[in-house]
Parts: sequence; structure tokens; C-alpha cells
Amino acid sequence: CSMKAWARAVLCVACCVWLAAGQSKRSGGEELIRFSTKSKDACAMTVGGQGEVKLRVVCRNQGKSYWCEYVGQPSVCRSFNANPKQYWNQISSELRKTTHACQGTAVLKPSMCQKAPADAHMKQVAVGPKPASQKPVKTAQEKPAQSKPAKKLPKPPKTATAQPTLVPSSEADANKMAQEYCWESLQGVCAYFINLFKG
Repeated sequence: CSMKAWARAVLCVACCVWLAAGQSKRSGGEELIRFSTKSKDACAMTVGGQGEVKLRVVCRNQGKSYWCEYVGQPSVCRSFNANPKQYWNQISSELRKTTHACQGTAVLKPSMCQKAPADAHMKQVAVGPKPASQKPVKTAQEKPAQSKPAKKLPKPPKTATAQPTLVPSSEADANKMAQEYCWESLQGVCAYFINLFKG
């Protein structure tokens, strides 16, 4: 009887050691989950690390590939500790619904840990190669409005400016010029000479 009890004890200890070894290998090694996005990108999700867990997503489609990394501490969520496999399955299910597994998913929040502290969620920390950003469409630059040269207005016809007539046409004109250009006391003499030059 004691022999059987001893054998049972040894067997029990061996089973415990085997289970413990298997559990540590699972938590220490990387777990691989494959999935496809809506746009048929073939993706692989690897999970590794203890405490702070690193999640890496790599996708390929028609010769093109992209990747991204997430970091978090899902162990702060009680539901994760109870069923970690379900946690990662929910994340892969969330990524399946996207057309690009690394775009628009800056934070991954499995439904089982929605109410858990923010540290339990996986936050994107790296992505590459980044999708080609659309180059801004160059719009034709509007040319600065060129000011049209002002139309040259036609020059007004030259009007003959009234200039004093030096040669009088009559005696009255001679007297008038004498009044304009000579002293009052000499106007008579001036008028005489103006008439004289006229003749």
C-alpha cells in the first residue's frame, strides 16, 4: 500500500512539473495567429514577452507588404489572465474587419477587456513601410492679374493761345496797345509810333 502511495506521489509531482514546464514555454515563446483582412491581405500576428507584451502584425498582398507593432500589458485585465487565447483571438477578429491591418487601429481594445485599465489595451508604437501618402494635387497657380496699360486718351487739339498782336490792325488797336505797354503820359506818343510802324 505504501508502495502505491509513493508511486502516486511521484506521478503527481511529475505531472505538475510537466504542466509547469509546458505553461512556461507557452508564456515565454511567441504565439502565432494567422488572419486575412477585408482586402485579402494575408497577415500573421505574433505575440511575445512577459509583463509588457509586444504584438507584431505582418501582412502581404500581391508582392507588397507592411507591418506594425503594438505594446501593452494585457495581464492587468483579469479576463485576459483567465483566458489569454480569447484575448488574442478577439484582437485578430478586430483586425480582420479592416482593409489595412495597420491603419486606423492605433489602439486595440478586445471586448473582454473594454473596462480594464488603459494599460491592458495594445497601443501601436511602430509601423512600416508607411503607406505612400497622396501627393497634393498641384493646382495651376493663378497668374497675377496683369494690369492693362491705361488707354492713352487722344490729346486735345492744340488751341491757338491768344498772343498779343504786335502789329495793330487799326488805330483803335494802336491806342489799346499804347495803353497796355506805355506810361500814361507817353501813350499818345506810343500810339503815334505804333501807327507809324504799321504804315
